Amino acid sequence: MNMTSDIPAPAMPVPATQPASRTNPVHPRPAIELQEASVVFGKGPQSVTALSPTTLRMERGDFLALVGPSGCGKSTILRLASNLIQPSSGLVLLGGREVAAKELRIGMAFQNPTMLPWLTIEKNVMLPLKIVEPFKRTFQQDRKGAYRDRVHALLAQVGLKDFANHYPWQLSGGMLQRANLCRALIHDPDLLLLDEPFGALDQFTREELWQILQDLYLDRKPTVLLVTHDLREAGFLARRICVMSARPGRVISDREVNLPQPRDIGVIYEPAFVEMTQGLRELIAQVRK
Repeated sequence: MNMTSDIPAPAMPVPATQPASRTNPVHPRPAIELQEASVVFGKGPQSVTALSPTTLRMERGDFLALVGPSGCGKSTILRLASNLIQPSSGLVLLGGREVAAKELRIGMAFQNPTMLPWLTIEKNVMLPLKIVEPFKRTFQQDRKGAYRDRVHALLAQVGLKDFANHYPWQLSGGMLQRANLCRALIHDPDLLLLDEPFGALDQFTREELWQILQDLYLDRKPTVLLVTHDLREAGFLARRICVMSARPGRVISDREVNLPQPRDIGVIYEPAFVEMTQGLRELIAQVRK
């Protein structure tokens, strides 16, 4: 992978030791691996290269944020990882196998929560249990017992304990995104894909949801790939930040976020954090030219 050292490393030190439950064990098969993967849409003179040959690796339990100019291929990488599109060249591996093998359970959350308006929040969140193995095998017998308890426990964790029987149109945008995160996590996915999930929300609500997502991540430890334009969001949530060049995109910088977790929202105002995000901003400005 092509890497640069353009971003100044944050000054805040990482503790020498961290709780064992929060360490990131190295697995022999990475959760996601792109091997010189490229994506070209169309053919001939009308073709558009959305992603240059790109190599990227994520170990299980990692949290990586992709940032860069609009149209640089961030969402294209997300779509490759979710098997929504196939690479034009190169390989995409999930759990050490080609993406079509679908070894890993995947949860997804986007900017639009896309809740079904005729279902309650409880039933919307429960949907993955109805369609994803091994849960769907016992869905009919467990949907009013163990599965309902599972949904209610997760809703309580994000502050929606009293809204399970409400309908989507009765909830605010921030509440819907909380429910959206619950739906993405209810089936214990190995891989959580997030595409600008908080982009349509006001800053206060976004920061509140950053805390909630961080708590869910530290509690459940899925592998998380986040696409965002918000550099503070990337720095607060992620363990690694990859910067992509302008289209046709490629990863030009892959840096660790050397800030201990869990992180309090006040960290975004500390000098080391501001220095880190300013370095990201300057690098993105360079590659946008």
